Parts: sequence; structure tokens; C-alpha cells
Amino acid sequence: MRGEPGDVAFFELMNSHLPRNFARVMKRLPADPRCRLCNAPFGGVGGRVMRRVGFGPSRKNPTLCNTCFEKAPMGGVEMEIGVLFADVRGFTALAETMSSDEVAATLNRFYGYAADVLTRSAIVDKLVGDEVMALYIPLMLGDEWEADMVKDGRELLEAVGYGANGQPWLRLGIGLDVGRAYVGNVGSGEVKDFTALGDVVNTAERLQSSAEAGQVVMSERLFARLSKPPPSARSTTLELKGKSETEPARVVDYA
Repeated sequence: MRGEPGDVAFFELMNSHLPRNFARVMKRLPADPRCRLCNAPFGGVGGRVMRRVGFGPSRKNPTLCNTCFEKAPMGGVEMEIGVLFADVRGFTALAETMSSDEVAATLNRFYGYAADVLTRSAIVDKLVGDEVMALYIPLMLGDEWEADMVKDGRELLEAVGYGANGQPWLRLGIGLDVGRAYVGNVGSGEVKDFTALGDVVNTAERLQSSAEAGQVVMSERLFARLSKPPPSARSTTLELKGKSETEPARVVDYA
């Protein structure tokens, strides 16, 4: 990682974050669910006590507390991450056939499934219209975090009906990439957001744009790092908008 010493220190502490004694004490407080990094409880009496001193579920991943995650300083570091984009195909045309209440209900259903799937391993960076962006930060994950990305992509497609009998209730396409990015809080003053910036983010979004409904399109970089790559992944070369060179990729079709 490269960045200001204070910013680098924050991310280096994300695995342990607080003293071990703090985590041990938190584990004894009732009750589950709790932060998976520091063990601070969210439920029961323990949760009520900890919320008074600023500990509560992060809005970007409810399995983490805001103290362990969202209270990073303004700024960030350059580090390796994974990025997932999922986007609903043809949503504008679909929305024309629905009332505004039906549109909201459909998107909320999609967001709910996305949160259930992605927050097991990822940080849900953005829910924008019919699109979801998630970040995979290796410091917070295990050794097989690249495999988690592919698994999450597959399970998100399954959640909207692909791979099952009948028709999916949303036409979803997914893009995945890994690479270095600037990760941290960006913005000004009180208006800030934890996100990632860099070519890997742009490439993941462009790969998603190339995916047809029911497909996961991943970069060749990600595919090469998988210990058990999907056997049905086919090789392709894509011309991505804004890219001067073609992009080698793999396509997995779950439709």
C-alpha cells in the first residue's frame, strides 16, 4: 500500500483494528449479530451500550461496525482490490410498463438480494438506480477472496432467477476485475464517501456493460488467479469504451 502514514496505518489495522483485549471484552457482551472485526455487538443490551459510544452497523456492510470501517480519515491509500458491478438490462423499458410503486418495489427487492449476497465478503459501495457496485478488500478477506467474487456473481444471478426453472424476474449482467486502486474517503468536509477510484473500477464497469443478461464477464487477470476457475468460462477479447487497447476476458453464461 502507498499513501500518507496515517492512512496506511488505518488500513493495516483493519485486520486487528483495536487491541485484542477490546475484542475479547466485546465478545463477552450480549448479543449477536456483532462486528466481524472487533466483535462489538449490535443486538441486545450489548448493542444498546455500544451504540452510545459510537459503535453501530456500517451502512456499507452491516457485518462491520462504523468505527472499524466508516470512520477512516479523509484520504486513502493505493492498494489491490476486487470490483464487482451488476446492472439490470433493459430496466428503462421495463420501468415504462410499471407504476412508480412497482419500480421501487422491484429495485428494493433487487437491492435486498444484492445486500444479502455481497455483504458476506464485500463492501457495497453504491446502489445507483438499477446498478450495484461492490468492493473486495483483501485485508478484510481470506486467501480465496478472488473466488468469493466469482461465487457472489453467480449467486446474485441465481437470486434473480438464473439457473432455475422459469424466467428470471430481472435481466442482470455482471462484470468483475482485480487491480490497484485508490481506496478511502473522498469528498470535502462533512460530505465524504468511502469508495475506490482507478482503472480497475472503470474496467469492471465496462466489462459489466459487455455482459449480456445472465452472464458474468471477468477480466483475464482475475481468471488467471482462480485456483478453481469455472470450467464453462470461454475466452474472448473485448473492445471496451474508453480503452485504447482490447481487453482479454472470460465469459460465464448462467442463462
